[in-house]
Amino acid sequence: MIDYTTILNTIHKEASTSKSKGEIATYIPELSKIDVNKFGIHLIDKDKNEFSSGDAQEKFSIQSISKVLSLSLVLSLIGEDLWKRVDVEPSGDPFNHLSLLELENGIPRNPLINAGAIVVADILISKLKNPKENFLTFIQDISGDKSINFDEKVAQSEKETGFNNYAAANLLKSYGNLKNDVDTVLDFYFHQCSLTMTCAQLTKVFFIFMNRGKCLQNKTYLTTSQVKRINAIMLTCGFYDEAGEFAFEVGLPGKSGVGGGIVALLPNHFCVATWSPGLNKKGNSKLGMLALERLTTETQQSIF
Repeated sequence: MIDYTTILNTIHKEASTSKSKGEIATYIPELSKIDVNKFGIHLIDKDKNEFSSGDAQEKFSIQSISKVLSLSLVLSLIGEDLWKRVDVEPSGDPFNHLSLLELENGIPRNPLINAGAIVVADILISKLKNPKENFLTFIQDISGDKSINFDEKVAQSEKETGFNNYAAANLLKSYGNLKNDVDTVLDFYFHQCSLTMTCAQLTKVFFIFMNRGKCLQNKTYLTTSQVKRINAIMLTCGFYDEAGEFAFEVGLPGKSGVGGGIVALLPNHFCVATWSPGLNKKGNSKLGMLALERLTTETQQSIF
């Protein structure tokens, strides 16, 4: 029996005393207000036992972690047709680079970079009657938590400063890979990224990817084949140009966000989330990366 409580408390203590905590993402004004000293970690195992340490019950902006959720919803709606408009290869570039998009004729390298997630948002707008409301309901349903919501201040902050995303969307539009109005698509995308959750909520949302498509309430939302593909994309693309490093150090499928969150999972065993808003040079949580390496090393649990 693994003593997760002691391991998480030890990780929290080490993180709290670390002198180098990374840098806050100041290019989104609302995120620049967060205290760099915050750190939380929460784990839920396959039997729904929960373990927590630090600021695991404090809400934060999940940002790009939401891309896994929009990908999941679009796969449940259109299945394999998605891959006609988005590829599944690692980009090897930062999340907001546009060079490959032009080189590859408007087909984003994968759905977890910004351009790919914008295409996914475009499909959801085409398929859903009330896109933002329907997307939020999907997340609330798979987590069993109706309190999860958008942060309108963060969404507005991104709308006012997201020039690179406007460039990506217009480039996609020029190649015919965006069917809806650019402003409409980006409004959805900015709201998607503005979702706020705690580490504890995040592990419950991502429980389905650890539990073969079944949520906490044992309802099936995704097929095992879809979960396999989503987990594979998280492993190879979930950390942009640091995906190889995360696989090497941590050895789990996962996804990061510039709000400082990271969620990762070991299929059929556990789901874990960390939050530390200081980022490394690649845009991933500095202490979150270290904490998860420590977790898989101490427990000797990874996919490898």
